[in-house]
Amino acid sequence: MEKDPDTIVEHDLFPFIRIYKSGRLERLLGTSVVPAGTDPVTGVISKDVQINPTTGVSARLYVPPHIPSHAKLPILVYFHGGGFVIETAASPTYHNYLNSLVSNARILVVSVEYRRAPEHPLPAAYDDCWEVLAWTASGSCPDEWVSVYADLGRVYLGGDSAGGNVTHHMAVKAASQGIKIKGLILCHPWFGGSGSIGSEPEDPVKKENSLKFWRFVYPATTGLDDLFMNPMAKEERMDSVYKCEKVLVAVAQKDGLRDRGKLYYDRLNEAVLSGKWDGRVEFYEAEGEDHVFYLHNSSCDKAGEMMQMVVFKLDMAGTTEGLYDYCRLAVVYFVIRYGFHLSLNYM
Repeated sequence: MEKDPDTIVEHDLFPFIRIYKSGRLERLLGTSVVPAGTDPVTGVISKDVQINPTTGVSARLYVPPHIPSHAKLPILVYFHGGGFVIETAASPTYHNYLNSLVSNARILVVSVEYRRAPEHPLPAAYDDCWEVLAWTASGSCPDEWVSVYADLGRVYLGGDSAGGNVTHHMAVKAASQGIKIKGLILCHPWFGGSGSIGSEPEDPVKKENSLKFWRFVYPATTGLDDLFMNPMAKEERMDSVYKCEKVLVAVAQKDGLRDRGKLYYDRLNEAVLSGKWDGRVEFYEAEGEDHVFYLHNSSCDKAGEMMQMVVFKLDMAGTTEGLYDYCRLAVVYFVIRYGFHLSLNYM
């Protein structure tokens, strides 16, 4: 008796996804969703907006509560992680994180809901993310929140893991299209390469598995030195980042992607030291932590420290309340960073 093709695994990309011989696809993580609305903890308000009805591309927008009528807020276009195969903008992981970020930084966030592989292999996600970025920063955005509250002189791009990868490539595209991006926030970005660097294992099996997964999400790729996977392979691909004023690169000590993120930072820092770029690049490493730890354990000290680092990359002084929060967070950061024992009762 033949086995049911619906139970025969043809591609097992644990812990992300399994595909069965019948064509059935099973996502193993990142399938939960939560609705937009008013967050009961922070008061942050969110809503879902369709960008392209043909492709289904949409975004979840967030604004802080009690915005003064005259206020103009920095805007962060955020790209979620998940290896281009799992997670969504409506995931509780990202919804909770962005509620917290918006509450702390008092910014407007546009969280992109892009199409995922394998149903829509790369470059579909890149195309979708660009469409949402252009929609946001065009100056003629039809959405009321963006048109009323967004300060288009302070547009930031950010993301984690695969979203950190997207952040770089959207900065490159924006530079070529004349869209000004003030800064980038790359958290544990997913970059790679055919050769091993730093503490990356020389194990050919692990390298082959990396290539296998990359080909799964991007069948047309030329390999691990494809510029979408290894932007450091071509200097010109980094030059576009120099049009930004500042970049934060965050890594985790135990993360297998740590050394690629550090190399990205090193390239930018070399450009600063050589005078090629007059911007600012900052590096944050969470000791003893692993990949995107702050999304899954947001209450830990390192997650709090990282939140402050991300907030400091955003200009929050657009309103009196934002300036107040900025000063308060500055004190919190120095307490965490340097161990000062101060009272915040009067802050």
